[in-house]
Amino acid sequence: MTKRLLMIGYGAMGAEVHRLLPEGMELSWVVVPEAFAAQIRDRLNGQVTVLSSIEQCNETPDLVVECAGQPGLAEHGEAVLRRGLTMAVVATGALADEALYQRLAQAARDGGGRIQLLSGAIAGMDGLAAAREGGLDEVVYEACKAPRSWQGSHAEKLIDLAAVSERTVFFEGDAGEAARLFPANSNVAATIALAGLGMRNTRVQLAVDPATRRNTHRIHASGRFGEFSIELNGHPLESNPKTSTLAALSVVRACRQALEPVSF
Repeated sequence: MTKRLLMIGYGAMGAEVHRLLPEGMELSWVVVPEAFAAQIRDRLNGQVTVLSSIEQCNETPDLVVECAGQPGLAEHGEAVLRRGLTMAVVATGALADEALYQRLAQAARDGGGRIQLLSGAIAGMDGLAAAREGGLDEVVYEACKAPRSWQGSHAEKLIDLAAVSERTVFFEGDAGEAARLFPANSNVAATIALAGLGMRNTRVQLAVDPATRRNTHRIHASGRFGEFSIELNGHPLESNPKTSTLAALSVVRACRQALEPVSF
């Protein structure tokens, strides 16, 4: 039996997820700002119902996925959760806002909904979350990307991206600050923090390298379990250099998990 998906947002990530949906999952609804609704309807050839709010959906999706970034989660998340739906979230950086985190958690408790935090552009979150149960001493996250991946972000206020000639660190701080300052780039920092030591105690270093074409993520964690280091070199989506290909694939995986009787 085919399951029906509601997607919040339909940009570069949403289009990639739609293209790769597993057999048995059908995109039935898309929620986008009213200003873009007509454009998205044309893009989808009328085959998907385009809405501007969750309340306009009169049926019950089997799964909701957020592909709209932090503003989309803030705008629509509570309504989804109060309807008792499961919502898979990529824009975990929004949860650096403690007030929003508490509103979403309360909406889930009140309505019986569930937030499924996706690993996004990084790997190893299952191990990090398990290690937390025994006690973590330190979690450090380092990210390095090409200048084009930082364009349009707060990085432009910290460094001249056009003039940089070698790998250069331009930000050091905690995960909460990173997620707030770089909402389009630092969901990974928030994801690591949520799985590990929290926003304030997760150290973050951000860098730019004009010689790279990939997004490099490094995590080092230590604690009672021992220690581990993970390095992932990912490709950004060709249609949007601020979006990781692996992040889109993590949404596709969530769709497959909703279909399979046994899954990771």
